Amino acid sequence: MTAELKGKVALVAGGTRGAGRGIAIELGAAGATVYVTGRSTRGQRSEYDRPETIEETAELVEAAGGRAIALRVDHLVPSEVEALVARIRRDQGRLDILVNDIWGGEHLTEWEKPVWEHSLENGLKMLRLAIDTHFITARYALPLLIERPGGLLVEMTDGTAEYNATHYRLNPYYDLVKTGVIRMAWGHGKDLEKHGCTAVSMTPGWMRSEMMLEIYGVTEATWRESTIAPAHFVISETPRFVGRAVAALAGDAQMGRFNGQSLSSGGLAKVYGFDDVDGSRPDCWRYMDEVVETGKEADAVGYR
Repeated sequence: MTAELKGKVALVAGGTRGAGRGIAIELGAAGATVYVTGRSTRGQRSEYDRPETIEETAELVEAAGGRAIALRVDHLVPSEVEALVARIRRDQGRLDILVNDIWGGEHLTEWEKPVWEHSLENGLKMLRLAIDTHFITARYALPLLIERPGGLLVEMTDGTAEYNATHYRLNPYYDLVKTGVIRMAWGHGKDLEKHGCTAVSMTPGWMRSEMMLEIYGVTEATWRESTIAPAHFVISETPRFVGRAVAALAGDAQMGRFNGQSLSSGGLAKVYGFDDVDGSRPDCWRYMDEVVETGKEADAVGYR
């Protein structure tokens, strides 16, 4: 990626790990100053209890040639988000890119359980983590973003609008969260376009996050060697791939043509011509439709 975002300021809310980390790295590599927020620091883990930290993400941004500021923020606490945006305004005087990637609900999800069997407490907390946090962050950050035309809001989710419309995501709470964020981006787009700004929802494909690699007992260098990963893991991608999608979109002067739309890393790779870090170009959602849904054997030839 070339430095298309020099002088731009980005906030990656929920940038501790996974897609948020990949997006932060690629925005920094493209020239943006990146604020990375989350609750896990080297001095204190969140209840998610993962080893990744916001400081580590910031160091990876800087290693990629960018500038990063890591700040511990609980995006369920309005006063903390308000203070965060006030600091960005004071220090930078602008906000050009807001990525809402706050999530952390995997440990709350009880797969393939109907609502009457799923923990109500866990389900409602999942909604708070994935919906409330995004609205709270938008409430305080968007007034700064719309002060300049050309601002971009990216609402991160799982699945495209087309895929989620016809597939139950195996859990009523998870299903609502991932479809709800898509609608949220559509609604924000209606408001932002009046200020010359753009809102989209964005999904990676089957992402090789830190947690996914750990579950399958592999590293990024050895992921093809897993003996326990499902066969269709062959279509997976790194978090940097969706990061490149966001960076490419943010650098597009004509990004407004996508306002309100549901986008994917693989879909935008076709538009902007970027690859994943291994030089491949995985097209996960087309693969899901044409290979997984039709019952074909796993084979990524022609899809990456």
